[in-house]
Amino acid sequence: MATSSGSSATQINSGSEEALMDERKRKRMISNRESARRSRMRKQKHLDDLMTQLTQLQKQNHEIITNINFTTQHLLNVESENSVLRAQLNELTHRLQSLNEIISLLNDDHGDDDDDDDKTSIDFTQPAVADTTFLNPFHLAYLNQPIMASADNTFQY
Repeated sequence: MATSSGSSATQINSGSEEALMDERKRKRMISNRESARRSRMRKQKHLDDLMTQLTQLQKQNHEIITNINFTTQHLLNVESENSVLRAQLNELTHRLQSLNEIISLLNDDHGDDDDDDDKTSIDFTQPAVADTTFLNPFHLAYLNQPIMASADNTFQY
């Protein structure tokens, strides 16, 4: 009979070990589920953070593109204005050169007659007097016209 009582003790031990193993298995399963849930939550939080960062970067990108477009338009406006100013500079330089040539010719014409003491050269740095107003080129209407230049005719070929 000793053998049968040893066998039942082994069965009881075996049954309690199985219950203990089942309990450990159940606890491990619960722990694994909880760990998986925390992992999914971390993953979702990371995804949400990335989406927020994406939105912020898209907004910054849009602002940068807007700034670039504004700056490019401003550059084009400045270049256009610069072209107009260069055209005006060229025209004014040409007119100044022409006026200097006229002054030189008038002074040369009056300075060549050294034997006639009644004629004097015209001084264009002084205000004109009544009798030389007609000869003074600065008082001629066609020379006192404003210089007009615009971007419309600057780039015509």
